[in-house]
This record gives sequence, C-alpha cells and structure tokens, in this order.
Amino acid sequence: MLPVNKFSTILCQWLWLGLFTSPVLADVIYTWVDDNGVTHYSQQAPQQESIKAEKLYSRDLSQAKVGFIAPVKKEEVPQTSEVEKSAALIRQKDAKQAQSICESATHNLEVLTTHTNLIRQTSDSSKPVAMTEEDRQTSIAQQQERIKLFCNKK
Repeated sequence: MLPVNKFSTILCQWLWLGLFTSPVLADVIYTWVDDNGVTHYSQQAPQQESIKAEKLYSRDLSQAKVGFIAPVKKEEVPQTSEVEKSAALIRQKDAKQAQSICESATHNLEVLTTHTNLIRQTSDSSKPVAMTEEDRQTSIAQQQERIKLFCNKK
C-alpha cells in the first residue's frame, strides 16, 4: 500500500495533467458567417438555430505556415524641384546662358575627374588651399547635376 504522502502527490500530478490537457483535446470547431459577412470560429455552436454552422474537427486540420506579404513599393509621381524649374526657365528664356552653363560644367567635371591634387582659392582669403577628396567629390556631384539640368540630352 502506498503511503498517504506519495498517494496525494500522484493524485495532484494526475489532476494537473487533466487540467492542462483538456483544452488541447478540443475536438469540434464550429464555423459560420453572420449577416454582416464576418466569419466566426468557436468551440460552441451558434446560439441562433437559424444559423447553419459547419463542423470542423481539430484532428483533421493542419497548421498553416506563418509568413508575410512582401511590401509593395508605391510608384511616386516625379515632382519637379525648384532647381529644375529654374533651370528649365533659363533654358527656355536664354539658350546662350544655358549653353554657357553646360560648357562650363562639362569643362569643370573633366578637370575634377582627371586631376586629384587640385588647389582652389577660398572666398574668405586670397590664399590658395588644397582641395580635399571630400570637396572634390562634392564638386563632381554638383557639376554632374548642372550637366543634367542644362545640357541637351542627345
């Protein structure tokens, strides 16, 4: 015969096991669509008898893979900036000035890309200062933008 202490321990274990396994063994799932088109799932049949519920059995269901839908990039309508508007105005009103800006930007870009050790004069002092690589790359980007805005695309 088992001692009382051991018997109560085994009894408690069986009770805990019974408490935690009952929700897992849910067998019937009812599903129905209401008047608003909303699909309902429940372990209890709908209260209204006029609603036809379909019975699903949990042992027949398989778990679906969890995933996500990849985000779709929205196509944005290109907006013309103020710089592009003013460049278009200059090209429209003064073709000679636009051509001059284009030639200057093309020449400056050629110098910036073919030479790495450049010296420039600052506006604050009349002393020449060596151009850093960062300044050179910034100037290259500016000249490319000017070419894009003022040179005719062929």
